[in-house]
Formats: sequence, structure tokens, C-alpha cells
Amino acid sequence: MDPEHPGKDPSGAEPSGPDALLDEALAGLSREIRSRVAGTDVEGIDWFGLFDELRERTRMLGMRERSGETDEFGMDPELLRRARPLFQALCESYFRVEVSGLGAVPEGPVLFVANRSGLLPYDGLVLAHIVAEARGEEARPRPLVADWLITLPFAQPTLTRLGAVRACRENAERLLRSGRSVAAFPEGLKGAGKVFRDRYRLQRFGRGGVVRLGLETGLPIVPVAIVGAEEAHPVLFKVESLARAVGLPFVPVTPTFPWLGPLGALPLPARWSIRFGDPVDVGALGAGMTDDELLVSRLNERLRATIQAMVDTGRRARSGVFR
Repeated sequence: MDPEHPGKDPSGAEPSGPDALLDEALAGLSREIRSRVAGTDVEGIDWFGLFDELRERTRMLGMRERSGETDEFGMDPELLRRARPLFQALCESYFRVEVSGLGAVPEGPVLFVANRSGLLPYDGLVLAHIVAEARGEEARPRPLVADWLITLPFAQPTLTRLGAVRACRENAERLLRSGRSVAAFPEGLKGAGKVFRDRYRLQRFGRGGVVRLGLETGLPIVPVAIVGAEEAHPVLFKVESLARAVGLPFVPVTPTFPWLGPLGALPLPARWSIRFGDPVDVGALGAGMTDDELLVSRLNERLRATIQAMVDTGRRARSGVFR
């Protein structure tokens, strides 16, 4: 089976219907997971031990070892220091993140704009960790997260202390003007809630908020393409009737959730790549151009097309989803 196109068999025959497509996709994904995770010697990594460590540390992040020193947005440097080994294990051994183009990112505050890649905000946290490891903690970008994520149990205090900030224009502008970088995901909920068959098809970038931020602050916009996170939490379909009862936009059904209970929230060991593109200097146009709706729309669509092309390149470059 082609891991990039799980709905087709090697002969090129199409499945007979939606149910057959889903069954084939699940079967292929199951085989890949078993081959990567259940093996006794996969690059010398104890995958199940890593799962246990991830579960324990995630539980502890929101409940223990609170330091009293946080910045005005709630980031806890002591917690980040304690969580560093976990992020290192995720990036180096579990997701095996391949990074390219970071050297071209200018020094100082920038606005990273990335595709929304995956259901839970591993993409923003991993992106922030990668930049901080390469450039130092002072360069750590603050990932913006949607309102619905911070309503989940323990999510708001944990994400906040790890550096995430509620996604709104005011917060992003305050961070950028104070000399800190920001990582924005303008696809929003539509990007996070994509089902597996629509993976890596970028959704509309809102109304151009990221472009207006670049125009107003005069800071460069750096396009970022993240590949791999959508297979870490593949959404097979969504249950919206149950979601309304619990106050969520949707309840996802994945290969592991809800079948494994809380363990279903753990990501699958997909291989990631993060590509940083050339900076876009929209600030040279001047802050007065924010009212030019046609210009903002064109720049917004050009940015989305740039990231889509980078994502497509990243998918073609990898040998497989879990290899």
C-alpha cells in the first residue's frame, strides 16, 4: 500500500465505496504502526516505555512542581526546563524531526506562519522547542492556540505554562512589539479538524490577520511547513452531535481514540519534517496598507500558496509516513 495514498492498492484499483476506503486506510495504518512500534528493536528505542513516560509527565505538568515565576502571559521557564528532556525525546527519537531552512530565519522577533498540522497543538510546541534549541530560549516563539483547546481539562494551565498564548490579534501584537516571536496557525479550527482524506490540504487563512500583523509591526513573516503531525493524530471522522453535548466543536474518532481512552490522546510515531521558508518582508509596504483589503487578500493567498507548495515538497521528500 502507498502510505501517501492509502485509498489505493498497488494495482491502482479504486475501493468500491466509502466504507471500503476507510477499512483499507485503517488496515494500512495499523500495519505501519505495528511494524514501527511493536518491533523489539526499532532504532534501539523502547516505544512503550516512551509512551508511559509521556503519559506520566503530561499528567504531572499541570499538577506539580509549580514555580512562582512566570511572565505576563503565564509562561513558566522552570517548567520548560524540566520538560526539555521530554521534548528532546519526542523530537529526536519519537517524531524524528528533520529541520531545514532555519538558518535563513533573521535574528530578532519574527512572525512564524505555519499550516495547522494535527488535532492537538504538538505542532506549535515542537516548533517552539526546535527554534529555542537552535537560537536560545530568548528566541522561543510563542505558539497561538485556539479558544476551544484551552477549555479542555488541564489544557489551559499546562499550555500556558509551556508558552502557548490564546490566539487573538491583541496578544500576538503585544508579543511581537515586546520583542518576542510568535507562531501563528491561520487555518484555525478548520485546519485542526480536517479528516484524514483531506490531510495537508490547507484551508483558507482567515481574513488576513497574519498579513495585517506583519504590516503593522514591520516584522518579517516566515512561512513554515510541518509534515507528519497530521498522521500523528489522523481524524477518521467527527461526531458533532456528541460534541454539542460536551461543549466542544467536534469529537474526533481516530485509530486510537476513543478506543484506548485517555491513551488515545497520545500521538502516533509519524516522522516529521519542519521546513522554514524565506522571510516575507510585508512591513516594507507600510502600516497604512492594512486598510487595503485587496492587497491584504492577495498577500494572504500568496502566503497560503507558498506554505502549501512547501508542504507538498515535504511530503514528496519523505520515504514514508512512519519510516
